[in-house]
Amino acid sequence: MAISAAGTTPSPAELQRLTKAFHHDFQRFMMEYQFAVDEVLTKVSILREEFLYLHKYNPIEHVSSRVKTPESIMRKVARRNIAPSLTAIRENLSDIAGVRITCSFVKDIYKVLNTLTAQNDLKVIQIKDYIKNPKPSGYKSVHAIVQIPVFLSDGPVDVVVELQIRTIAQDFWASLEHKIFYKYEGEVPEHLVQELADAAAVATKLDMQMQRLHTEVHGHNANDQAGHEATFDTKAFQGLLSLAQQASTRGPEKCADN
Repeated sequence: MAISAAGTTPSPAELQRLTKAFHHDFQRFMMEYQFAVDEVLTKVSILREEFLYLHKYNPIEHVSSRVKTPESIMRKVARRNIAPSLTAIRENLSDIAGVRITCSFVKDIYKVLNTLTAQNDLKVIQIKDYIKNPKPSGYKSVHAIVQIPVFLSDGPVDVVVELQIRTIAQDFWASLEHKIFYKYEGEVPEHLVQELADAAAVATKLDMQMQRLHTEVHGHNANDQAGHEATFDTKAFQGLLSLAQQASTRGPEKCADN
């Protein structure tokens, strides 16, 4: 039961008021993280459209997101002995909101990472490169902890979001590893640990082979060449140019009142 600052047990009315206030604050807290995810998803969506328009190539195969449930947050708070206050939770948990981006190839991971983190309203707090430095299990991915402002009615709030960027093969492996560790509650038999490590090596080999095939078919600079010219509407441009020339021969016209 909650104890007041004076050391006395609060009355039922006071306890109800405190509970209602915390519930309201926690709902707002969760909304901030959902809004932050929405902001990042908008940025990723814009990038996908731009890549397709300018380069006719989309390095982003799939995007998913999640915000931890209140129950999951509280379990982690208890496990890590974090003070049960929203300020402490915000300061100590960096994975409440997450966005996972699945790319075609390893080099696409860094292209997407660099493009996103170059945006001036997104602050990079930490980057962990598990591709250059894989985990002992064989896990590979790039994790970026970023901070993004969420603009609410009473002003902006800086919210932390975890980005995970990986290839299709790496994502498949990580999904399988998670299911195995969940089933065995972390105590995975040694032979399965070894098979997972072997599968991670196969996934890495597959990524390299697919990148080589892509390069052989499309060339080294295929992803950097603008390719939208082929679908440019030439007739529309010529019509626009003709209108501009007619306007220039007539000279400036006075605006008529409507």
